[in-house]
Amino acid sequence: MTSLNLGDTLPAVRPANPNFSSGPCAKRPGYSLQNLNDAPLGRSHRAKVGKAKLKLAIDLTREILGVPADYLIGIVPGSDTGAVEMALWSLLGARGVDMLAWESFGEGWVTDVVKQLKLKDARILKSAYGELPDLKSVNFDNDVVFTWNGTTSGVKVPNGDWIPADRKGLAICDATSAAFAQRLDWRKLDVVTYSWQKVLGGEAAHGMLIISPRAVERLETYAPAWPLPKIFRLTNNGKLIKGIFEGETINTPSMLCVEDYIDALQWAKSIGGLEGLIARADGNLKVFADWAAKTAWVDFLASSEAIRSNTSVCLKIVDPAIAALSADAQAAFVKQLPALLEKEKIAFDIDGYRDAPAGLRVWCGATVEKSDVAALTQWLDWAFAKAKAELKP
Repeated sequence: MTSLNLGDTLPAVRPANPNFSSGPCAKRPGYSLQNLNDAPLGRSHRAKVGKAKLKLAIDLTREILGVPADYLIGIVPGSDTGAVEMALWSLLGARGVDMLAWESFGEGWVTDVVKQLKLKDARILKSAYGELPDLKSVNFDNDVVFTWNGTTSGVKVPNGDWIPADRKGLAICDATSAAFAQRLDWRKLDVVTYSWQKVLGGEAAHGMLIISPRAVERLETYAPAWPLPKIFRLTNNGKLIKGIFEGETINTPSMLCVEDYIDALQWAKSIGGLEGLIARADGNLKVFADWAAKTAWVDFLASSEAIRSNTSVCLKIVDPAIAALSADAQAAFVKQLPALLEKEKIAFDIDGYRDAPAGLRVWCGATVEKSDVAALTQWLDWAFAKAKAELKP
């Protein structure tokens, strides 16, 4: 068991970077604004220099993620949310749809489909935080919408083995907190979305939409019954607008943010590409796993190791004395821990998500240093002991 002090003595080592937010996430090691000096500020994104930067961002994305050559990569507005919404509004309705939800963002896509698009042949497969729905029960004669990694629950799908290669429907995957940290099974996915602000620590507001030939075929052979806002339109007169996937963005992108994304991609390439990124996230998770295994008061929210996220690490307090409190008292106790750590400037933004069970959420993606995670665990012990010692009998 970890011996807990009562807050009399602060841990000796502090994280060098206290930014553990789950989005926007920590910038890469060695980051400096000087790295963005080549950004073509004040220039049109439609000029040669702007197009070249956008194409470089797409090309590096394909190289590092290993996106198949026949899949298309587009830069779209509205972060990951915008990319997912474009896919849902443009592609759904041709056949039934299975909606998988095990955390708040998956729940959000359910709301879109059931309450906004009002699809009557939508089947909802839900599970509690910390669990996955029964993946064997998914009907791939339907389109299927799911998150690869639940950002607010710390639960991921273990792999893509549950998705058949001969599916009739489209597999639409929100991979925003998985891309660049977990291996995506590309041939099992028809739509993949993510934002720049997660694993690579990029800036907000820009999303990525990656589509398979099967998704292109759907776009060119099916027209939704509802009107599409201009910002969602991926076709013109029944044909794919290919420019969207060649750097000709629907709206004006920030060339400063584009430069920041390119910088992150080039850093990723310098540390070994996807394998190097995954190794860093896995290493951070292992620090937490080793600590949790010897620490009686804490455990992962994910019910099993196979579905445990290596990016959005969600923790619950299992100490018997805290578990015996009322739900409101437990929530109040848990809130003290991030508050104590923020006051000491040890960790910022590690509160559990507002819709999740009371707990902590610590980002462990590739831009976070393992030494900082190790230091944080000692401070978590300190904060827990201090808060528990102050509990009124």
